[in-house]
Amino acid sequence: MSLIEQEQPLLDALRAQDRAALLALGVARDYEGGDVLLPERATTSYVVAILRGWAVVSVETERGQRLILALRGAGELVGELAAVDRRPRSATVTALGPVDSVVIPGDRFRGFLGSSPAASAMVLRQLSSRLRSSDGERRSLASENVLQRLAARLVELADRTGRRDPDGGVTIDLPLPQHDLAASVGSTREAVAKALRLLREQGIVRTATKRLVVIDAEPLRLLAGDGPAPARPVV
Repeated sequence: MSLIEQEQPLLDALRAQDRAALLALGVARDYEGGDVLLPERATTSYVVAILRGWAVVSVETERGQRLILALRGAGELVGELAAVDRRPRSATVTALGPVDSVVIPGDRFRGFLGSSPAASAMVLRQLSSRLRSSDGERRSLASENVLQRLAARLVELADRTGRRDPDGGVTIDLPLPQHDLAASVGSTREAVAKALRLLREQGIVRTATKRLVVIDAEPLRLLAGDGPAPARPVV
């Protein structure tokens, strides 16, 4: 299960001239934490290119619960599916904190893809990767318990966004409140609070308001079913 894309962000993968041409099609826009970039089921088709900050991709389940599907960061696009297929938005995208972006009209985005086969192929690969990731999320929800899903999520966030502390812990550098953490593993806030309490009692994590420190990642990796720690160090 993965919230954060494993591949290079699209804007970083584009050739410099293609990136500049794409961004020139839109207008700069800044969002504050909690602002909605894209509302689910809306019939708009604009694309948002994130230049700085993080945004949360979520859907509302049939039971009225919020389920977080992904986190999108600098260099990534959101909203491109609706721009391509011109159907209603499949999810809501909300700023997790301050976000700097460029908003590109859907018709201009489609024109850009038509004029750049290489960029079009990259977007299609990205959409395919996101669909595969969604399939993995569904399998995880069906086969793993809350503690396993939470452990996997904490490992991912520590590896991808972590900042090494002087005492050896890794601070997850995202303003992710507990209810969002719960929504990212398809559970309730109460169940995640109980799992976090167990991890705290075992000396595996330390928590505070919108702050979580992973003290010992190896037990989390074992719970998540991961292999050994990645070679890339957390900075």
